[in-house]
Amino acid sequence: MDALDPTTDPDTPADTPVEALMADMGRRARAAARVLATAPSAAKDTVLTAAADALRAEVDTIKAANAEDMAAAEAKGLSRALLDRLMLTDERIEAMARGLEAVARLPDPVGTELAAWERPNGLRIARVRVPLGVIGVIYESRPNVTADAAALCLKAGNAVILRGGSESLHSSRAILNAIHDGLDTAGLPTDACQMVPTTDRAAVGAMLRLSDSIDVIVPRGGKSLIERVSAESRVPLFKHLEGLCHTYIHTAADPEKARAVALNAKMRRTGICGATETILVDRAVAPAIVPALVADLIAAGCAVRGCGETQALDDRVAAATEADWDTEYLDAIVSMKVVGGLDEALAHIAAHGSQHTDAIVTEDAVAAERFLAEVDSAIVMVNASTQFADGGEFGMGAEIGIATGKLHARGPVGVEQLTSFKYQVRGTGQTRP
Repeated sequence: MDALDPTTDPDTPADTPVEALMADMGRRARAAARVLATAPSAAKDTVLTAAADALRAEVDTIKAANAEDMAAAEAKGLSRALLDRLMLTDERIEAMARGLEAVARLPDPVGTELAAWERPNGLRIARVRVPLGVIGVIYESRPNVTADAAALCLKAGNAVILRGGSESLHSSRAILNAIHDGLDTAGLPTDACQMVPTTDRAAVGAMLRLSDSIDVIVPRGGKSLIERVSAESRVPLFKHLEGLCHTYIHTAADPEKARAVALNAKMRRTGICGATETILVDRAVAPAIVPALVADLIAAGCAVRGCGETQALDDRVAAATEADWDTEYLDAIVSMKVVGGLDEALAHIAAHGSQHTDAIVTEDAVAAERFLAEVDSAIVMVNASTQFADGGEFGMGAEIGIATGKLHARGPVGVEQLTSFKYQVRGTGQTRP
């Protein structure tokens, strides 16, 4: 694979103004999208399988690039959780390769007939899936998003412009090279998958103004990024808001199951958006569950901040502030609150959640169904870790993010969510009276 400078593309003059650079990328992406829209399924699948092969072949190159990013991130003092999000190992690179292959095996949504009917006048009408066109993805420090986003966009027949975080730029460029190898192998334009070649933050603003070239923006990052994109974008968004996820231990929970689920939901990987940030425990079972669960969390290296009742049950719990109930830690910190029952738990989640993922642990089927019905989040779970909030775990191959809005896409954004539809009308010469 060709090495690419991490801050400027070798084909881009160093003095190219950011606005002109982004406009040119948009034009090239739009042209590539027209090719991708009608590309055969076999060609798109070849892109992904060849890219997976390239990832495996270049694992040492990718790890070397990642080592540069990791060294810079450590020098900047990034938290342990953010460093974990950034780090690439042999296992994680192999997981990316398998993810590309999993997306290749998914059915091609493009051209799928969603509905068809015939009118009394003989017109035959069909609603058919089509690509969205050009997708802009803005993300932060997780380099694996480069592979996931590219795979899903390309499988759905879309061109994609990627703008990764400065912390992961070397890693993301090395991964992009593998995607380009796949596009070359399939005879498809490499402009179908481009990465913004500068760390200048002005590029994000320019990207958000490309309403003539980009059909939808997918922001994947922290609250400040989402707020900026929401305020500035002239392009429609699939919002991926912060993951203020809750695990609620109901009075009818199995204690061992509750401890296992809550511990995994918080500590499996603390830096992902599906990590539980607040644990709610019914007052009736708190004396039996809270001390054991706090012990589990502390043993795993997690700091616990709790309400007064939680502190009274374990003096190792620090006092939670009001701000804690609204904080996405993305770290080994959790807030814990004792509640008076299902109604209070539902009220807390409604007041403090981000409509991402929330779970109840209970053996009471009525309480479970009420939780499923009343929690207004993109993903609602019963007796399962919130860490399953992932497109791959949903059988979607991968995801481009978890959409927390309510228009077009909600929850894991996979291949189908990256399509729209159009109506095809076939007649035999009908005219309208």
